[in-house]
Amino acid sequence: MIQLIAGVKGTGKTKKLLEMVGDALKTSNGDVVVIEKGTKLRFDVSYQARLIDTDEYCVTDAESLFGFIAGIVASNSDVTDLFVDGTLKICAGDIPAFEALVHKLHTFLTRHQVNVVFTVSADPSQLSDGVRELVI
Repeated sequence: MIQLIAGVKGTGKTKKLLEMVGDALKTSNGDVVVIEKGTKLRFDVSYQARLIDTDEYCVTDAESLFGFIAGIVASNSDVTDLFVDGTLKICAGDIPAFEALVHKLHTFLTRHQVNVVFTVSADPSQLSDGVRELVI
């Protein structure tokens, strides 16, 4: 399942994501992974979650983010929840490429039991109808 937390800067997307990470850590019987660009969440995410900085792995666009996520899922079948903060920053601000990533991931995740949550710094009206349906 894919969910989006969308809104302009300063609307509490990261705070909501951190609450969801905390909830996942309490209820998951598997591994929780948090992906971010940079290290701003280093002190906010519990040690129980795996925190990954995309800058360390040269993830700089939507296509490489898809490969990165697929690699995480392929290498660890215990991952139950995956959170990505600052998704549009990672995708170089390319909304159409981000939307293509969402569609490709949706197909990929039909074979895997992983919940994915993205924060997206954009007004939901900027997203296509199919992607906007995923906004929580």
